[in-house]
Amino acid sequence: MIFKLKNTFLLIFTIILIGSCSVQNKKQVPNFVFILADDLGYSQVGCYGSTYYQTPNLDKLAEQGMRFTNAYAACPVCSPTRASIMTGKYPARLHLTDFIAGNNKDTYPLSQPDWQKFLPLEEVTFAEILKESGYNTALFGKWHLSKEKMPPGSFPYNPDKQGFDESFVTYKPSGGMTQPWQDAEIDAHNVDTITNLAINFLERNKSNPFFLFVSHNTIHDPLKEKAETIQKYENQKASDEPENHPIVAAMIERLDNSCGTIIDKINELGLDKNTVVIFFGDNGGRDKYAKQTPFRAGKGWLYEGGIREPLIIKWKDKVSPGTISEALISSVDFLPTFLEMAGGNKTPENIDGKSFLPVLENNQVENHNSLFWHYPHYHGGSGMIPAGAVRSGKYKLIEWYEPKLLNTGNSVELFDLNEDQGETINLSEQLPEKAAELREMLNNWRIEVDAQMPTINKNATPN
Repeated sequence: MIFKLKNTFLLIFTIILIGSCSVQNKKQVPNFVFILADDLGYSQVGCYGSTYYQTPNLDKLAEQGMRFTNAYAACPVCSPTRASIMTGKYPARLHLTDFIAGNNKDTYPLSQPDWQKFLPLEEVTFAEILKESGYNTALFGKWHLSKEKMPPGSFPYNPDKQGFDESFVTYKPSGGMTQPWQDAEIDAHNVDTITNLAINFLERNKSNPFFLFVSHNTIHDPLKEKAETIQKYENQKASDEPENHPIVAAMIERLDNSCGTIIDKINELGLDKNTVVIFFGDNGGRDKYAKQTPFRAGKGWLYEGGIREPLIIKWKDKVSPGTISEALISSVDFLPTFLEMAGGNKTPENIDGKSFLPVLENNQVENHNSLFWHYPHYHGGSGMIPAGAVRSGKYKLIEWYEPKLLNTGNSVELFDLNEDQGETINLSEQLPEKAAELREMLNNWRIEVDAQMPTINKNATPN
């Protein structure tokens, strides 16, 4: 019954989308190339301020398009953010709030809820909608939304079941080299493999509307790259700075080269005028390896270092070159934006995203008044504890669930991101009315999306 309703929705949506295109005098629909990096921090890209990490291709993309300074991942870890991109829904609404399969340890003061550990097939994805309206769709690289990460258990929930005509799922290498392809001197993180598949897809689909999802495993650990490239960065004086890491830099260089190769192929095939190129990251970089200066913390945390991401979009003759937008953007916004770009003005019901096409047309336009996060888990890799957050205008509030539920003291931190982007000064006592306002806003949002809260663990192990 669920699948029948889903297919009925897709059919109705397709008719609406096709009809909309006809009304627009059969206007040519754009192609999409969406490049998603793994664990890449905001400040680890040249055009976002780094002079150590070398990203000439991404810097050029920003010169030719729009760069966003307030774009966010919907979660500080990968699977929930990727689910939000696919569905346009907040992870809290999906109940998919941690990386799959998450941290199953249950000795903490709070017990995590019984959360959703895969993307249900009944969820309608942007790939399904675009496919039904005539797009050829492909995803090459990381997926991480199946019940099991590796085959054969992953097969029933892989990308081919969620709207992608073509897919090739890759995985990060193991810590120790077990296969020749995991050798750092070859292609440990599958960057070249993913790139070659993308190039082949572009060549075969140059005459058809297409959506190409280039989903990288890099720069996720284990940190592996060619010794020669690492040496180049080790020889730089800046490699001693806490925000810089030679192996991370080498991995970013290969990632940037991949972006350049794909963009060059788009130009070579004459597709550049009608192809939207999007570059984004799924969560912040790991603070363990490189500080996310100027932001606090990194992957796993709801501080800016864990959720604020580079976002660059090029759309020739549609987006003014070299523009910068300060609009609040979330990964939940991609689905409605893709659909509006493709000519449809209807989106699935019960989504949280909002199309930011108006922002692309005018970089002074605002998109959201507020954005929300909910992470009811303990993240072992970073030390993050359960919390929620809201950003409204220049203010951001984080509510920590341990003191909230255990009644052990002040549970909120309030920051003015215009004056304190490093989140070093807690204003909750200086601005109690603003803190109360944002706290109520966050609580109302949790009720609206039916967010799952952790519970007090009576069997917790004392610290």
